[in-house]
Amino acid sequence: MTTIYHALGLHMHQPPGNIELLLETNEWETKQIILCYGRPLKYAMRYEDVAKIHLGFSGILLEQLCAPQIIKKCSSVLNLKRMVSEYPGAEGIEFVGMGYYHPLFPLIPMEDWKPQIERWKEKAKGLGFAAEGFWPPEMGFCMEMIPALEETGFKYVIVDGVHVKPVKENLSIEEIMYKPHIAEYDSSEIIIIPRDRDISNAQESGLDPGWFEREVMHKTKKCEGNCLVTTWSDGENGGWFRQMHEESGFWGHFFAPYMEKVRKGDCHITPIKISEFIEENPPETYVEVRTGAWNVANTSGYDFSQWEGSEKQREGIEELWATSREYHRFGRRIPAVEEHILRAETSCNLFWGDAWVHRIYEDTKEAKRLMERIKVKE
Repeated sequence: MTTIYHALGLHMHQPPGNIELLLETNEWETKQIILCYGRPLKYAMRYEDVAKIHLGFSGILLEQLCAPQIIKKCSSVLNLKRMVSEYPGAEGIEFVGMGYYHPLFPLIPMEDWKPQIERWKEKAKGLGFAAEGFWPPEMGFCMEMIPALEETGFKYVIVDGVHVKPVKENLSIEEIMYKPHIAEYDSSEIIIIPRDRDISNAQESGLDPGWFEREVMHKTKKCEGNCLVTTWSDGENGGWFRQMHEESGFWGHFFAPYMEKVRKGDCHITPIKISEFIEENPPETYVEVRTGAWNVANTSGYDFSQWEGSEKQREGIEELWATSREYHRFGRRIPAVEEHILRAETSCNLFWGDAWVHRIYEDTKEAKRLMERIKVKE
């Protein structure tokens, strides 16, 4: 008998200083965005008997949501302090880890991977958040990340399904896309959760429960046994999620009626947490994941052209690597320097073409200034 399970995921992130900037320049947009952060909690509590939501907050976003000045300025929109304190107790939500400053991991030095992850874990732990799974920013993943993820305590990682390839077995597309797998690199292993790109695109732009159920049933009709359909998108970008008339947006038009169908037993799909699915259905097949990202703007995610397509972007990446190398030559952790390097690695600095590349240099310049002062003293 085939049972279809659904893991729904949302990704939340704002680059350093962005909420403060928006508060000063676009109060209406700020209100739209802030409300997006409270809705997963609101609907998880409303449908606590059936709702299962996976949620990833970047560390720098959590930092901003906890900042006293932002809490105060947003108090008329949402009680952020209460929201953050209530999230860890929401039974229907499974949190996933991320890099603190939302780096595109394959494009930054390997030596900075664990500092980005551990800094996120430290922030999350202080707020009561726990995570077994990892959501790589921009879904940027490479096999070399597996040891770092295993060493930092993660059991599974979500990747874009188009990049997943079987190692030995002749697996059907359904077996690849709708089952968890194992990936191994340098004697380390992690569970791979493939994301369905097509349905995730619909989740991001607009869908209704009827279409969703028909599409899922069509895509999984050749599946055998328990299947896991994983959909993941940004949770605060675009008019669909920012819709102020909730009944016309993601939560009111799709999620609420979807949960009503599940509650009444009228849906062929069962929401589930990924951790629960893999505990009940431990993976056995081994796969490789091709280095890549998700599809954004006009790019496919088969390469990193969105982030390194221009000469200025590539020069910015070279600056990151050079500054990081200089820092790691010290052979010890220097928090003030490390903070600037990790912040310079924010993927947003590269995402917007050449427009934000200058932000890389703002942080690397300060990191180099601090390192020079240390050298003089030594």
